[in-house]
Amino acid sequence: PPKGLLAGLARRIKPPPPPQRPRGLYIVGRVGRGKTMVMDLFYSCAPVKLKERIHFLRFMQDVHQKLHDLKAANPGMTDPIPPLAKALAARAHLLCFDEFQVNDIADAMILGRLFEALFADGVVIVATSNTEPGELFQNRPGADAFKPFIAIIKRELDTVELDSPRDYRRGRQQDRETWIVPADAQAKARLGEIFARYAEGEQPKPVTLEFSGRTFEVDQAAGPVARFDFNSLCGKPRGPNDYLALAKQFTVLVIDDIPKMGQDEANLARRFITLIDALYDNGNLLFASAAATPDQLFTTGEGADAFARTASRLAEMSSESWLEQGAKAAQAAHRLSRA
Repeated sequence: PPKGLLAGLARRIKPPPPPQRPRGLYIVGRVGRGKTMVMDLFYSCAPVKLKERIHFLRFMQDVHQKLHDLKAANPGMTDPIPPLAKALAARAHLLCFDEFQVNDIADAMILGRLFEALFADGVVIVATSNTEPGELFQNRPGADAFKPFIAIIKRELDTVELDSPRDYRRGRQQDRETWIVPADAQAKARLGEIFARYAEGEQPKPVTLEFSGRTFEVDQAAGPVARFDFNSLCGKPRGPNDYLALAKQFTVLVIDDIPKMGQDEANLARRFITLIDALYDNGNLLFASAAATPDQLFTTGEGADAFARTASRLAEMSSESWLEQGAKAAQAAHRLSRA
């Protein structure tokens, strides 16, 4: 037969090219504008069998733990990131990250290679964030080394801005004395009463948490509740993993003497932001005494703009619905501790 006919026949029976991986999505907007709700609606409707929705802080804790485990199990392994990426891709074809942020240089150095490997394995990523991709890890030591990761995000994800004049979290706020101003002797006594209520008769004692080769000293603990002075929580070098371990261990946290913070206390403020992120994502109850209301705690200095998200979260954590859910969780945790 003529060559042209054979060529045409070959074209007809040639299998179609494999479908391209869908682009991911980066949903950005101010605090309380509904980014998480939109992503969760998408996640619930997405016809994908292997999918995972996780707070980004917790995802990075999981990444660090698995890297630690891989190195421990394979002492000769020089690069555990490729096998970790393969394992993640086998677990989920769609990854949805809530509150995507990068505050830690160790995270920044891992993310570029990890995400590149995930995209190569066909994983689709959807994320919410308060920060534009180009502003991630901005003005931090090592920011230049982070720029290739920003380029990957822009290449693989479409950025969509979700904005509204209204902060929907504040609409749920109720005054339930979760945040006591000022942090005086009366506030200390009131927090003592709250601690005793959740301790349900158990005597407070110091506790040491251990995880991933690290330790965390707890000032006072009784059943599901722990109490700290602010400086013991945020005045020392702490990372997301420390605060996530704390959030998982205790349902209720009581914090004394949260100060107002400025430019000289930017590191304190950054750790406090990370702490509240962990507590919020885990659904913890928080009772605190402070020198000011949440929206007046950190108004000047590097990261003051980002603190608006923390103030918004603290407002939601004072709502009646949040306190009701947290109280039920605390009761369940107490029953388990006594079982």
